[in-house]
Amino acid sequence: MAQKRMSELNGTLTEDERREIEEAAQRQPVFDEDSPAMTPEMLSQFKRVHQEERKKQTVSLRLSPSTLKKAKMYGKGYTSFLSRLLDEAIMDDDLVRRCI
Repeated sequence: MAQKRMSELNGTLTEDERREIEEAAQRQPVFDEDSPAMTPEMLSQFKRVHQEERKKQTVSLRLSPSTLKKAKMYGKGYTSFLSRLLDEAIMDDDLVRRCI
């Protein structure tokens, strides 16, 4: 199950939104044939992907102050966000050609 901490949400939540999230956190998931409960075998597939993610290499990049400021606006974990963004961008041949 995907989880996000309330403190990680960007912006301010209204009291109704906060209450709705807190109520949802207390509910149990409802499984059906379209979204069955995951078996340990199914979950292990996700762990393998996650373990491969750890094999990333650390590099240093120079970013413009405005780019860094905008990335930091996404909050804690912005460096992981930048990594995923770069992973997606490098797969876009048109974008790569425009940036070379």
